[in-house]
Amino acid sequence: MKIIVLVKHVPDAQFDRHLNGEGFTTDRDESILSELDEYALEAALQLAEARGGSKAGNQVIALTMGPAGAANAVKKTLQMGATEGVHLSDDALAGSDAAATSLALAAAVRHVGQADLIITGMASTDGETSLVPAQLAERLGLPQVTFASSLEVSGGRLTARRDADTSSETVEAPLPAVVSVTDQINEPRYPNFKGIIAAKRKSITTLSLSDIGVDPSQVGHSGSWTSVVNAEERPPRTAGTIITDEGDAGIKLVDFLAAQKLL
Repeated sequence: MKIIVLVKHVPDAQFDRHLNGEGFTTDRDESILSELDEYALEAALQLAEARGGSKAGNQVIALTMGPAGAANAVKKTLQMGATEGVHLSDDALAGSDAAATSLALAAAVRHVGQADLIITGMASTDGETSLVPAQLAERLGLPQVTFASSLEVSGGRLTARRDADTSSETVEAPLPAVVSVTDQINEPRYPNFKGIIAAKRKSITTLSLSDIGVDPSQVGHSGSWTSVVNAEERPPRTAGTIITDEGDAGIKLVDFLAAQKLL
């Protein structure tokens, strides 16, 4: 079984985020593998292991798109158990929106070769648009199942459960297909020492737009369907107002709320 898992490097939430460069992009000096993509990788690894793992010819290929630093996200997937990685990197990709991203990723998937299943997280933890999985499926002409909280594959078909606030539904689709999974589907594994050592022997293939047959005008700012008109960093927090009770705290509080137009 050949499974492609789409992963993304995102700013580490433990650090302050700052806008950087044209297009109001976020500085990614401190970036990590998107947490939601770890659930997608774990789902792929479990499917592969249930069929005998890599020794039985099963492949789990981690595919990412981004600048040089995005390779770190792929390295972690290899440490967790992915068999190989693919890194699509090209300066012309900067500023791509979801539509341009899905176009480039679809071309990269075709370049990697026909897969039985393409799995993604339900969103990235930076943009959180959840648009790419559906757009990717449309561009590839494949069935799609989004927000799957369970996933099984048998007899050339997948069965998935999708949970809403008050109900659940079970859906089926023929393979190959594109599936996005939620953070309820499993508990991702941590890289262990054996996995970290094994990752050093695994390959990461770097691709450019010319390698996958995509014209630079189709991606980046020029190829995007949407654009960010303006973005501003949130101003730093200021010290709050302290009201000392000297018998008139209630009056002071009412005056403060009125001044803030909260009454």
